[in-house]
Amino acid sequence: MRSLLAGVIFFGLILHALAVGQTAFVIEDEFKRVSCSSVIKLAHKTGCRLHSHAITYGTGSGQQAVTCNPAADNTDDYFWVQTGLGSPSCKRGQEIPCNSIVRLMHLNTKKYLHSHAGHASPFTRNQEVSAFDGTDKGDNWKVICVDKNDKFWTRESPIRLVHEETGKYLSASPQHVYRVNPPGQVEVSGLGSASSDDIWTAQEGIYFSAPE
Repeated sequence: MRSLLAGVIFFGLILHALAVGQTAFVIEDEFKRVSCSSVIKLAHKTGCRLHSHAITYGTGSGQQAVTCNPAADNTDDYFWVQTGLGSPSCKRGQEIPCNSIVRLMHLNTKKYLHSHAGHASPFTRNQEVSAFDGTDKGDNWKVICVDKNDKFWTRESPIRLVHEETGKYLSASPQHVYRVNPPGQVEVSGLGSASSDDIWTAQEGIYFSAPE
């Protein structure tokens, strides 16, 4: 019960801090890398943010939809960085090396960014990307650093996220926009090969210094 209460308080404090908003700032060295337990927004190269909320797909798996949100200041854009299923556990603030396997839990609905073979996305018919409340290796994503000088997942530095089980690249297709549920948001799907549509950067969020 105490651990559950502590978890509720922790998430409440995070949501309060994120709702306050952030102004322009210089990233201090100790907070320049994404780490275990970071709570982040992932920005697509076009500027929209990876997003989910309690709306399900009307096709495919029927799981919770994942989109890319062009609007600013939405707490449904936040994802909690966790170690991959089957990977060694890590401490809060432990920096994430390039090529690591991670899971991203949608902060508000507590569902993991997920993909699976056999279900197509609504517009492009690529592999569906969803948010899933179970736990399996379909939640695992490999962090590929685009800048070969990067040794760790670094804020504002481009990455690709590759689905571990199927090898698909997390992508957003800005020419495919939902008219309803949710209107104006961009389709997110899994692409079969790397392209210019699968570049993401860690932006707004809560970051932790490395443990001593």
